[in-house]
Amino acid sequence: MSIKKMFASALAAGALLMAAGAGMPAMAEEAAAPAVVAEAPAAAAPAAEAPAAPEAPAAAPTLNSGDTAWMLTSTMLVILMTIPGLALFYGGLGRSKNMLSVLMQVLMLFSLITVLWAIYGYSLVFAGGGSFFGTFDKLFLNGIKPDTLSGTIPEYVFASFQATFAAITCALIVGAFAERMKFAAVMTFAVLWFTFSYIPMAHMVWAAGGLLFEEGALDFAGGTVVHINAGIAGLVGAYMVGKRIGFGKEAMPPHSLTMTMIGASLLWVGWFGFNAGSALSAGGVAGLAFINTILATGAAAVSWVACESLFKGKASMLGAASGAVAGLVAVTPAAGFVGPMGSIVLGLLAGVVCLWGVSGLKRMLGVDDAFDVFGVHGVGGILGAILTGVFAAPALGGTGAADYAMGHQLMVQIKGVVITLVWSGVVAFIAYKLVDMTIGLRVSDEAEREGLDITSHGESAYHS
Repeated sequence: MSIKKMFASALAAGALLMAAGAGMPAMAEEAAAPAVVAEAPAAAAPAAEAPAAPEAPAAAPTLNSGDTAWMLTSTMLVILMTIPGLALFYGGLGRSKNMLSVLMQVLMLFSLITVLWAIYGYSLVFAGGGSFFGTFDKLFLNGIKPDTLSGTIPEYVFASFQATFAAITCALIVGAFAERMKFAAVMTFAVLWFTFSYIPMAHMVWAAGGLLFEEGALDFAGGTVVHINAGIAGLVGAYMVGKRIGFGKEAMPPHSLTMTMIGASLLWVGWFGFNAGSALSAGGVAGLAFINTILATGAAAVSWVACESLFKGKASMLGAASGAVAGLVAVTPAAGFVGPMGSIVLGLLAGVVCLWGVSGLKRMLGVDDAFDVFGVHGVGGILGAILTGVFAAPALGGTGAADYAMGHQLMVQIKGVVITLVWSGVVAFIAYKLVDMTIGLRVSDEAEREGLDITSHGESAYHS
């Protein structure tokens, strides 16, 4: 089937999915608890019915300073993994004439999306709502004050933490169409995709009442919401923007693997906030997510480099860094649900599968995904999301209940993956089309040959 037909099929499937979802009830009403009435003593003389026993008042949530400190730290760690971590990782993978353009896109997308998150994103994800979207009740962070709590932490802290997730997800996509897309087109696309793909996916998975949340989908820190969501949007973008001039005919090696290694290291450090921070408290679950983030990442780097050595005869620095990121991606949905040994197995598999994703699969797709966004984040996210349903089983060291039903959970996980692929793919396709019809997606051939640093930003990363 041609790529054009694939997109047409995905668009039709997505339209059906959205139409069906629009008619679903927002969420079931809870049944009211019956009042507890005390029985009158038998010896009482003309017996009046005993008054109802007063219900114990619900314990008011209280602020936990330890949880708050950890969440503030985690939020800063996720910022670190985006700027400078992701920016340097991607920047090093490009050619020197496009270094600043990559840094600029990551920095400005982070800046833009965090502002949009505060204006309407947070409300549409976490302020109640139905199966696909929240409400406008907390538009402009309305009603939130310094003493307003979300669990045991200030709601401002929770909103800040979630803002970093939205921002890095949008920034991940730029690696797919790097070195040839207009800066204005990147920013405009991000606004559309954030609004109509990231927001509903985050609500569906992480908010009470969301479609996948209510079905029990397991996504601890963003396998579907972040990685699959961004991965398929990047793949669609790579097709629609087109291949770089000279792709497949001339070498386009990374201009600075030193920068890429620094970026990968910052990503790994920042990912502890990403994964362990998703426990939303400083406790045992955060500790489990923390050690799993170490183990899966190390295992994936080892398996990627081992496969490279076996099939190519040499172990590369680029392979080691890519393997580490693949492990981080795969363990993201599983971090708080699987045991340490499960995370090692998951990492070993991720290294092998994502190596195929950036080589064999990429050739099969015939796409110029410049920095392998789909091969690592898309493929790794799919693997991690599905295998979370396996390794969360208590028999395999996971945190699932004693009556955990692996088959049922696997079906829920697969459903979440399919919905994410279709939803994000359709939204991305429409968003790219709208941008292309208005301001155009791609820079001119002359600008691309000269490099986006000079032609788009009037600066150069390096001076000889």
